[in-house]
Amino acid sequence: MTAQSPAGTATPHMSLENWALLIVLGAVWGGSYFFARIAVGEMPPLMLVMFRVSIAALILQTYLALRGPSFRTALPLAGSFCVMALLNNVIPFSLIFMGQTEVGAGLASVLNATTPFWTAILANMLTADEKLSVTKITGIALGIAGTAVMIGPGLFAGLGGPIWAKFAMIGGAVSYGFAFIYARRFRNVPSPIVAAGQLSASSVIMIPLVLALYGTGNLFAFSGNVWAAVIGLAALSTAFAYLIYFRVLASAGATNASLVTFLNPVSAILLGTVFLGERLAHFEMAGMALIAAGLIVIDGRLIARIR
Repeated sequence: MTAQSPAGTATPHMSLENWALLIVLGAVWGGSYFFARIAVGEMPPLMLVMFRVSIAALILQTYLALRGPSFRTALPLAGSFCVMALLNNVIPFSLIFMGQTEVGAGLASVLNATTPFWTAILANMLTADEKLSVTKITGIALGIAGTAVMIGPGLFAGLGGPIWAKFAMIGGAVSYGFAFIYARRFRNVPSPIVAAGQLSASSVIMIPLVLALYGTGNLFAFSGNVWAAVIGLAALSTAFAYLIYFRVLASAGATNASLVTFLNPVSAILLGTVFLGERLAHFEMAGMALIAAGLIVIDGRLIARIR
């Protein structure tokens, strides 16, 4: 669904279906911090990236073999998939996992939540139909502020990490911003093909790199908890998540799809409340309210009805 801008160019609009998919994606990706935090305790970050993308690629290739469409249609796009793999997997996953070895989860979530900010700036510079507006800037600012408030004490506990780790997290967010823009070229390609192609290309890049760095001797010398976290990260937070991600991206645009990074910490906290018996603190509820306000401002329909 699109809406016409004053200049006559089409501006991607979020439908109710897109919002529902974005919420599901936020819930799934919110768990990735949990899985990664367990895994990096034993597994080197680059090795974790390799297992994450290669297992997810195997799952999606199996899905395509059983359900279709044929992956052969993606072969002419091999070069584009390699670029997408670098921008959306290899670079950000490596930077974020390395940063998580030193930076607290709260600060990591806030720095990752700057992704819509970088995406909006890049989209304004590099696209004709996703220009910055006062409404969009206001909504993004509310979302980032809400994430910081919601993390609360956890944010301040992680502020003392080394500067390189913080820049690594921001670098991952910027890389995601470029990936959101670059992925627009796959709008007419089925989302399972795009997801499988990107992750397969990532595997081709990461497997030789990790084998060259670590060899084969210690590839599987990790505890059962770590492998459970790796499987959860690859199957749920990667393979399944990217099927949703590319569908939302194709219909709603780069900036709108990047809003999922506001929902990741929300889902992580809510999952702990529902399944682990944790209680929501006042600052967490206030942060969620700010994020909700930011998303409502960006969506615009409720404000338009009130007017």
